[in-house]
Amino acid sequence: MRIALKWILRGFGALVLALLVLGIWKREELTRVLAVNSLFLPDRIVANFSHMDRAFLNTPIPTGETPASLLPPGARMMPPAGFDRFVAARNITSIVVLKDGALVFEGYYQGTTAEDLRISWSIAKSYLSALMGIILERGDIASLDDPVIDYVPLLRSGAYDGVTIRHVLNMTTGVTFDEDYLDKSSDINRMGRVLALGGKMDAFAAGLTETFTDPGTDWQYVSIDMHVLGMVIRGATGRSIIDLMGEEIIAPLGVERAPYYLTDGTGVAFVLGGLNATTRDYARFGQMFLQHGAWNGQQIVPRDWVIASTTPSAPTGADQYGYGYQWWMPRDARPREYMGRGIYGQYLYINEVQGVVIALTAVDGEFRDAEVQRQNIALFREMTDGLQGDANGER
Repeated sequence: MRIALKWILRGFGALVLALLVLGIWKREELTRVLAVNSLFLPDRIVANFSHMDRAFLNTPIPTGETPASLLPPGARMMPPAGFDRFVAARNITSIVVLKDGALVFEGYYQGTTAEDLRISWSIAKSYLSALMGIILERGDIASLDDPVIDYVPLLRSGAYDGVTIRHVLNMTTGVTFDEDYLDKSSDINRMGRVLALGGKMDAFAAGLTETFTDPGTDWQYVSIDMHVLGMVIRGATGRSIIDLMGEEIIAPLGVERAPYYLTDGTGVAFVLGGLNATTRDYARFGQMFLQHGAWNGQQIVPRDWVIASTTPSAPTGADQYGYGYQWWMPRDARPREYMGRGIYGQYLYINEVQGVVIALTAVDGEFRDAEVQRQNIALFREMTDGLQGDANGER
């Protein structure tokens, strides 16, 4: 009996030792998984969205040697009535408003500051679309109607075999992908665990095999499509998205703080939502688009691409938003009015005709609610119209 107990205790001790060794060996991975699992907790979400580098692998984007030109100050905008209630109700963390390129309003809430590198979520898709326009104009890609497998052989025989680059840009791939953030077994959350554990995003995309319709038939928001677009750009150029984004967009545009991408275990950028930058720098990107891709006398993104990507072209339904190449248009869009959007209430609103850019970050748990979205757009328009009134001397 004593001998048996002795061996049991030895076995238990060996198991504990093995678990300790495993815990030390996999400490970083376990820490990231725990961080991911608590990413959206109400008491942590604000800090998490300003410090995503604590939870994920990440790489700075090269910014070049040219310092950012300061956003010139304009006449301060008076917020519309009810603005404070809006900030509280929508859990706003920051807002920057530009009128004709001048900074007319900014605010930081819930302990955030102008220095915070806030997670963009799907606004990052609009950045990647802009990069695609540059690569296409340079001839590295022949046509948007080229099959993605021409540039990414790894995707042959999977769900993306038969999909074109245009399908990916318009999110009409027909690829089955569950984006339910509340379901821990959904595709989007499985993808998050791959990222947190330092896995390979390319392999994750190649492992998708199911489709729900033929490519080009229906529009459905499929975030992994943008990872595939990143694979296409990397395959066409032989370069990383991080280097290309830095060289082609970030450096010529200028930034106040060096942004970074979340990355997988091989250093591949999480292009569909992993860009982190200051709210002012998101506004700079929006102002460059308002100016049809031009900034400080340089054409950064081709003018024709800016117009094409911000014009509805995807087959969305009558009750849905218009959609271009990773940009959204309200259902009742004003002339040249469009947005980048991300989960939990990230917005980059642009009204070219009235010369207004609004960059907004939030931790809004009701971001999917249609009425909340309508109210957000209504507020952006109220602010825009108020600025127009100021310019006309009506206040």
